[in-house]
Amino acid sequence: MNIRGDKVANHFDGPFDALIDKYTELLLGTTNEELKEKVIIWVLYQHIAKSMPPLAKHWNSLYPKEKERVKEIIQEIKELNEKHRQNRS
Repeated sequence: MNIRGDKVANHFDGPFDALIDKYTELLLGTTNEELKEKVIIWVLYQHIAKSMPPLAKHWNSLYPKEKERVKEIIQEIKELNEKHRQNRS
C-alpha cells in the first residue's frame, strides 16, 4: 500500500501495513495479502456507510454489482471472524 508518493511514504507504509496485517490476524486468526485487502474494503466501506450514508447509497445505486461484491466481502469477513472466535474458545 502506498498512500503517499513522497519520501515519507517509506517511513509510513511499512508500519501501517504491519498495523493492517496485525488487525487482520487478530480479527480473522490468519493473514495474507488477499485477506488484508478484504479487511481494508470492509473497514473503509463500513466507515463511509456510517459517516456519510448518502454517499454510500449513491455509490450503491451507481454500482449495484460492486455493491453485491462488497456485501459478499462483508459476509466473508463476518464468517471468518465468527469461526476464529469459536476456535479461540
